[in-house]
Amino acid sequence: MNAAGVKLGRHSVATHLRVDDTLGDMLEHPAFAGFGTLLLPWDSRRINCTMPLRRIAELLPYHTHVDPAVIVSSINRMIDDVSAGCRVFYDYYSAAEKQAEPSRRTTGLFFFRGKPDAPFAVIAPGGGFAYVASVHEGFPYAVDVNKCGYNAFVLRYRAGRGGQSATEDLAAALTFIFRNAGDLGVASDDYSLWGSSAGARMVASVGSHGTTHFGGETLPRPATVVLLYSGHSDVGPSEPPTFVAVGASDRIAPPAVMKRRAVALQNAGTDVAFHEYPAVGHGFGLGIGTSAEGWIDDAVRFWAKHINNPAARSEGS
Repeated sequence: MNAAGVKLGRHSVATHLRVDDTLGDMLEHPAFAGFGTLLLPWDSRRINCTMPLRRIAELLPYHTHVDPAVIVSSINRMIDDVSAGCRVFYDYYSAAEKQAEPSRRTTGLFFFRGKPDAPFAVIAPGGGFAYVASVHEGFPYAVDVNKCGYNAFVLRYRAGRGGQSATEDLAAALTFIFRNAGDLGVASDDYSLWGSSAGARMVASVGSHGTTHFGGETLPRPATVVLLYSGHSDVGPSEPPTFVAVGASDRIAPPAVMKRRAVALQNAGTDVAFHEYPAVGHGFGLGIGTSAEGWIDDAVRFWAKHINNPAARSEGS
């Protein structure tokens, strides 16, 4: 049934998923009608609808410490929002833009609401530009950002087309948010960009060179950029405050590479927080059960330090 009590298929809009439910149960859930496939990492793989959600780590080959319970909990948060009458998915490309470039049909923004008119974060998950790990590095992050009062958007960008197209999608999404900030109920000041692995390359690029460099409108630079385990080394002429987190055992994005960029930023006068976590590899997400657990609270505090609006800053202090 829907929020008014009308039955829809096997589930109601308010029905929570469990780790023993299947990918098919999630895709068929009425809360995700019209965009359910964009919850999943891959666009190019055939979906095994019988796979239980407890095995979802099998879809995330570049990631570690994948916790199905955390993933399902964050998906259920969206179900709760839809059940309460809140919209959780937005297209940032128009129908005409999608028709002109059909690959844009696999894009969108998942919106996790914090306090009205609070600043927002845009979260770009990783996946080596082959897939988009929203379930591990997007939705769970957004839930924790919300706990501090902030709004959060999880970016679904084009996979399989390299970093340029993906970063253009980020610029387009930011343009959409700024154009619609009033309707969305978010403050357009003091926003932050969060990225993991491939997503970190995207947000760092926008932080370094701005949205116009990637086809977006001219927008203020972010108050903070949060980078997780990325080999990105480019440094722009003016960089926003940057929070960096990496595992000491990461062989895909070696800590030394991230540290060199962090030092270069510091030498240029940028405020940088660098965190290296022992015995942790690549793609650790929230890092629950590892030495990285709790990094997201540190990142929110770092962002709050760079928020200019005192009322907004208190949300994350």
